[in-house]
Amino acid sequence: MTDTTGQGIPAPDGEADTIDTAYNVGQDNIDGHVGPFGFDIHNPVFVISALVIVAFTFYTLVLPDQATSLFSWLFASVTQGFDWFFLLSANIFVLFCLLLIITPMGSVRLGGVAARPDYGYVAWFSMLFAAGMGIGLMFYGVSEPLTHFSTANGDLSYGVAYLGEDDPTEFGDAMGLVAPSPEAVETGLDGAGLGDARADFAAATARSDWAPLGAATGNEVEAVRLGMAATIFHWGLHPWAIYAVVALALSLFSYNKGLPLTLRSAFYPLFGERIWGWPGHVIDILAVFATLFGLATSLGFGATQAANGLTYLFGSGDAAEGTRTFLGMAFGNTEESGTQNSGVLLVLLISVITGVALISVIRGLDGGVKVLSEINMGLAVLLLLFVLFVGPTLAVLTGFADSLLAYFTYLPALSNPFGREDVNFSQGWTSFYWAWWISWSPFVGMFIARVSRGRTVREFVVCVLLIPSLVCVLWMSVFGGTAIQQVLIDGYTGAQDAALELQLFKMLEELPLATLTSLIGIILVIVFFVTSSDSGSLVIDTITAGGKIDAPVPQRVFWCIFEGAVAMVLLLSASGLGALQSMVISTGLPFTIVLLLMCVAIWKGLASERAAVKEAVAAE
Repeated sequence: MTDTTGQGIPAPDGEADTIDTAYNVGQDNIDGHVGPFGFDIHNPVFVISALVIVAFTFYTLVLPDQATSLFSWLFASVTQGFDWFFLLSANIFVLFCLLLIITPMGSVRLGGVAARPDYGYVAWFSMLFAAGMGIGLMFYGVSEPLTHFSTANGDLSYGVAYLGEDDPTEFGDAMGLVAPSPEAVETGLDGAGLGDARADFAAATARSDWAPLGAATGNEVEAVRLGMAATIFHWGLHPWAIYAVVALALSLFSYNKGLPLTLRSAFYPLFGERIWGWPGHVIDILAVFATLFGLATSLGFGATQAANGLTYLFGSGDAAEGTRTFLGMAFGNTEESGTQNSGVLLVLLISVITGVALISVIRGLDGGVKVLSEINMGLAVLLLLFVLFVGPTLAVLTGFADSLLAYFTYLPALSNPFGREDVNFSQGWTSFYWAWWISWSPFVGMFIARVSRGRTVREFVVCVLLIPSLVCVLWMSVFGGTAIQQVLIDGYTGAQDAALELQLFKMLEELPLATLTSLIGIILVIVFFVTSSDSGSLVIDTITAGGKIDAPVPQRVFWCIFEGAVAMVLLLSASGLGALQSMVISTGLPFTIVLLLMCVAIWKGLASERAAVKEAVAAE
């Protein structure tokens, strides 16, 4: 057993099957001071990770056209060429988690037989939910249910037609736009940053192959059920099973086996002492890439949504005439107006968010992430209850139960990895999401592990898998269900036709106190990212410090600033969020293999843990 107690990792309480290894946490680290600031970094994980990220950012800025073409090809290759692999693997993760619940393996306690939880249920749920899904639910809570309902209802989806002479792969982000109406496509093209090339794009002929499972044309009620089932499928059991696998592996091999809290430790049953060499270095470096690019992408989404929301609520001028501004900064103007939206607002928002995250990082886990997560969960619940009770309450409540039933009814077909006729849905939506969740799993999984010591495996899996899934279902049912009812009952299509960043605010516009609730929505977007940035900085710092969780605070500050800087630079570059998304999705492919191997390692580790505890009890 390596000595981890001196590095902030508590020793097992009571009996545990610790692993006897000669490796000491931090033995490969380089420590010292730069002026008054100390550092303690792993060699070579920190250096390689930082240099490659800088090189990637530099390449994107210096060769934007080449980078855009490369990222578009990479994105399409991963989501389309490996869709069956992502779907099959995600099914395995769900089945594996359910197996742990019903077998004796679930009785193992993380941290030793005498360990007790460090956090109560409210604080625990708040932290794991805010870090894992918060900002995504704000961004997609209205748009995804609306989109799936529209396509399932037989409403034709509209894509993009390119009328120019250049290679359309250079405009991958624009070519990938899909919306339920030509107007929505045109709005999306206006915000795609096409510049002079905007005139070469238009809404394409309608198409119906984006509908899940062949749609439910002519049956409006079933279209609602199918649309909500498809949405829940992407935000329910499967993504949380992915997170649970990584979190459980890290918790088990750190708190029970006495190994460093880093990704490589989970592979000790498979690779033995070799995990302290290059096999382990590669695993940890990939984890850093996935975490930083995932966070930077979310910051880009969050800043864009917040900027559009602030301009929509408090801006002045006319978007079509190019006079729309917020605090004197041009933003929210259409491409046809000829006015270029200022990047200053995005830079200011990212700077503010990063600054608040820095304060949270300095305050630490209990004083930072925990407090912000609980505040944000309170605001989220308040907004959720408001929309529920002032909106179509009865329809939403009955829809919640019916959506759950529809989810389980359609689950076998939605999760089928082979012979799909709805190939655009399974590749463009599901394959993308599974790669996305898997690429985020090192970040979310390690953070969940940090706050989950003392739980039994059964309690851990049930809570991580089921509770957040139900919350996601409720959120989508309330926000997405309200938007759908606005279309069906009121004939209001403002949210449906709006740009993605504005759909939440367009839905709230039809409810009382729209300005106040929209402002709360903007605050939620910002604070959700602050908690993600804070916890992500803790995770990256732990990995690049060789598994130490009490490394010098300036290192966490460095990573927090680095995340904001990468997001800021790439968001303002020609490639934009497309570059970040492509990198996130690409890291999801090798990590799928990593997660499958993790399942084997977890089973081996739990089996040895139960055997050791039984032997110790028998000896007494």
